[in-house]
Amino acid sequence: METKFPRGAGGFIKPEFVIKEFGILLEMKIADFGCGHGYFSIPLAKAAGDNGIVYAIDIQNSALGAVRSMAKKEGLLNIKYIKGDLEKEKGSRLPDDSMDLVLLANILYQSPGKSEILKEATRVLKKQGSLIMVDWSEDSFVGPPRRTRISRETAKRLAESEGFRIIREFSAGEYHYGLTMAKLT
Repeated sequence: METKFPRGAGGFIKPEFVIKEFGILLEMKIADFGCGHGYFSIPLAKAAGDNGIVYAIDIQNSALGAVRSMAKKEGLLNIKYIKGDLEKEKGSRLPDDSMDLVLLANILYQSPGKSEILKEATRVLKKQGSLIMVDWSEDSFVGPPRRTRISRETAKRLAESEGFRIIREFSAGEYHYGLTMAKLT
């Protein structure tokens, strides 16, 4: 049975409820790949606590500026901002084997370099680190064009081909699916 979460603006899920599915512990190091305007970065930083660190990574300076502004408003000092191209080798600019968790929320459908993004997640995750994917459901009537979406099954296959094991699936709201995966190597 899927968990029903309160909805955010426009009927979308509230990230502070979805992240409860991620298994975040205090003091974790978390990379928010393709952070956008910080929809998940801010609640991730709160969940990781003062001694945890969230690396908000995006290719657009304007997105990073928006996250920085929201973090300042919330009084959060545990977010680091990185301009990076996740489709390039070492594009996150993070050290190898340094992250406890990497979040890919609504970015794979936008990218022709899906495999490269997953390779980068593999590189930066610690052994047994978690990869979390949240993306648009194929059959949702809202969201990006259906032809650009990545199905749950395709996401699983891609992740497995890059050395991840599927741990569980979870509800990420009415319009999205969620996957938790572990790095095997």
